[in-house]
Amino acid sequence: MAELKIKSKDPESLRRIIESALSERLHSVQAGIKKTKERLLSFEHQYQLSTEEFINRFNNDELPHSFDFDEWIGESRMLEHLQQTKESIEEIHFVD
Repeated sequence: MAELKIKSKDPESLRRIIESALSERLHSVQAGIKKTKERLLSFEHQYQLSTEEFINRFNNDELPHSFDFDEWIGESRMLEHLQQTKESIEEIHFVD
């Protein structure tokens, strides 16, 4: 795991600022995950397919190209990105 050092005249203040920014970003990412999951569920109900099954079938050219399917793929990719971002934020720890 990499370690980052930051110098400041007021390290405690800087630490609070960074912790606050990380907390806000984590909250935003979690809200994005929730919204993205809701959107995926909407597609799953509309087309009676799980996202995993949809992607497999789409990648195997079993489904026609459509705007909805473009959005569905985009939402799926967005969820992966948001989950990776969430994990990255949650892995950040301050060392003294």
